[in-house]
Amino acid sequence: MDKIKNIIFDMGGVLVGLDKHRCIAALDAIGAQKIAEYVDEHRSEDLFHELELGHITPSQFCDEARRIGNFAASDDKIIDAWNALLTDIDVAKRQRLAELRQRYRVFLLSNTNVLHWNKCANELFPYNGLGVNDFFERIFLSYEMDMVKPDAEIYEAVLQETKINPAETIFIDDSEKNCNAAAALGIQVFHEKSGRDWLEKIQ
Repeated sequence: MDKIKNIIFDMGGVLVGLDKHRCIAALDAIGAQKIAEYVDEHRSEDLFHELELGHITPSQFCDEARRIGNFAASDDKIIDAWNALLTDIDVAKRQRLAELRQRYRVFLLSNTNVLHWNKCANELFPYNGLGVNDFFERIFLSYEMDMVKPDAEIYEAVLQETKINPAETIFIDDSEKNCNAAAALGIQVFHEKSGRDWLEKIQ
């Protein structure tokens, strides 16, 4: 890495483990087979996309899921099944984040929704007295920004708000498209493939 002063982390697949099959099984169990198909096919249009952009509330999301899937599970059961996609953030990652925060400006940039974010912030990130805001200088979430990766505008917003130099910044994401979009703006990138490679790459 050349002259790195700033690190921007993606969340899912980089910090937070994802288990698509567990999520599909949980949705199937509540009769939401149609919604499980969305997850299985990595479909993000309409239902999930609107939630990631913050255009619908959790209750509206649940209502729309029931309408599309023609099932009758409660909001809580739908939310629990959707959150089954998220597994954990292992201790080594949280330890490394705390260490990196002492030496770099560290940020989070995630395409996520309020349901997944609340699960991560309240249950997965806390560690040894530290909360999610202790790991990152700033947190940028798609549903709060009304923008999503890989659109250039979300990266430009981060650069503008933080005043960081893209040439001194590395962006870590598990999506090649997202990495390419950041690289087009002069940001150094690292395409995470295993969920743990960054632990060796970023020292």
